[in-house]
Amino acid sequence: MYDIIVVGGGPAGMTAALYARRNGKTVLVIEKNGFGGQITHSPRVENYPGTLSMSGNEFADRTLDQILAQGAEIEFEKVTSVLPKDGHWIVSTEEGSSFEGLSVILASGVKHRMLGLEGENELVGEGISFCAVCDGDFYSGKTVCVAGGGNSALQEAILLADKCREVIMLQDLAFFTGEETLQKVLFSRSNVRNFTGVKITDLLVENGELKGVRILKNDSGNTADIACDGLFVAIGLIPENDAFKDLADLNSFGYFDSDENCLTKTPGIYVAGDCRSKSVRQLTTAVADGATAALAACRYINQMR
Repeated sequence: MYDIIVVGGGPAGMTAALYARRNGKTVLVIEKNGFGGQITHSPRVENYPGTLSMSGNEFADRTLDQILAQGAEIEFEKVTSVLPKDGHWIVSTEEGSSFEGLSVILASGVKHRMLGLEGENELVGEGISFCAVCDGDFYSGKTVCVAGGGNSALQEAILLADKCREVIMLQDLAFFTGEETLQKVLFSRSNVRNFTGVKITDLLVENGELKGVRILKNDSGNTADIACDGLFVAIGLIPENDAFKDLADLNSFGYFDSDENCLTKTPGIYVAGDCRSKSVRQLTTAVADGATAALAACRYINQMR
């Protein structure tokens, strides 16, 4: 029986494990893929306090080493259910394992919606990015494309327009769906071009480097090649929370409907990180959630004893 089981090994989940162990609680972290989550897609992280520069993988490796040194246990399995039993929780996995815990922190994270193009995964962090705050500085004075037309895409593009020589918006619909005020701000910039009704069909790569994209014009069926140094994909995030919807309310987008306290409607169940409804999704906000959720879980366990 563990005091706390953490579902997810991203920054929020690992920080939760760290704080729980520092408070003397036994901890198991269950991660289905690899530790670090979305931050591992960033080749350089330069906005984390106290660290001049590091890669996302370096952050993940250091934090994993830290929680292991503190005595946290880890399992590489995919959690499929969390069910109550006699005052505690049974966490079951796709691989057939079951683990028991007094409390559970759901740090299940999100995944970026991808374009589904050949070679796309290999270019993530090496020409394809998702976060202008994280990676925009690497494209200062260069040309980038932004795939998407909603609020997120427009906000990313506004940040990029301050740094890049040119920002090219590529929207598959015939119009941009983001707020009109954001559109006015973005399209007033002289270094922004936009294309609507186009679909990105191919990534143009030379010697392993992204050199541009090929677009298909929906109305004519014609194709065109657009040269760029980087591609920011902003077509949505997919939270992975469905398996836990009976434990914690979800909002209309599928995120856990919880505030900065990281609490849920179910005593003993907490949420942390990008899977939670929030206005800012950054490394710093993820680790903050992890600390908050862990301390809440520790208080819950202390009250039980």
